[in-house]
Amino acid sequence: MATTIASIGFGEAGQAFARPGICAYDRKGAALGEAYSAAGVLGCDTPQAALGDADAIFSLVTADQALPAARTYAALLAPHALWLDMNSVAPGTKRAAAQAITAAGGRYVDVAVMAPVLPARLAVPLLLAGPHAAEAEVVLRGHGFTNITIAGPTIGAASSIKMIRSVMVKGLEALTAECALAADRAGVRDAVIASLDASWKLQGWETRIDYNLDRMMAHGQRRAAEMEEVAVTLEALGVEPAMTRGTILRQRALGSLGLTPPDGLTAKLAALGDTA
Repeated sequence: MATTIASIGFGEAGQAFARPGICAYDRKGAALGEAYSAAGVLGCDTPQAALGDADAIFSLVTADQALPAARTYAALLAPHALWLDMNSVAPGTKRAAAQAITAAGGRYVDVAVMAPVLPARLAVPLLLAGPHAAEAEVVLRGHGFTNITIAGPTIGAASSIKMIRSVMVKGLEALTAECALAADRAGVRDAVIASLDASWKLQGWETRIDYNLDRMMAHGQRRAAEMEEVAVTLEALGVEPAMTRGTILRQRALGSLGLTPPDGLTAKLAALGDTA
């Protein structure tokens, strides 16, 4: 028997993941009429209409609404319905949502969407976690998703990977903006890019993290002082040094520990312990 799927939220992700025949509910209602028609989905006027007969629900709301949606709609779920929480929220938020869904008789799955939904759509990599992850994988593959990995049986495991990975991914994006804006305003963009190209080594992330921690532990104080001058430079160019200020704090924190960097990433992380 075919699985009946509903989508709560029909923004970019909801539309990217839609397939003809599913039900969808979004608080924007009639404003999404054309989007519903283009995707071939049944746009529902109420959450009750979308959820009442659904075997699986894609929760694709904004991050701040992920927990309220679970708490609000849990009572509307059919018995044992799968609530696939695909929102980018903290592990604790997902565990709280899971409590609401489980208490109402549903089955909660922590789903982390690990890349932009466009243009990948159903080929986007997904991480699943929780006691019902295997059942969810079957449903998702039946819907057309092709790149699925189970992170483990613990709710929050998939979210933890996504959230912590974002420290690097989104942090690099923010650093890129700060660097590029300053370089452009100073009239040295080409020279800065050339210098970065010359110094950027192709290496795995474990090697890169090990090297970066080594430099910070050994020279963090000196590097913090240099970054103070970087902040002055950016301010003079009219660029708010938001990321640079964070770099100053982190460099100084690790450098002030006075530790001799041990060999290897595992040893470095053990030495830092809870002090960083």
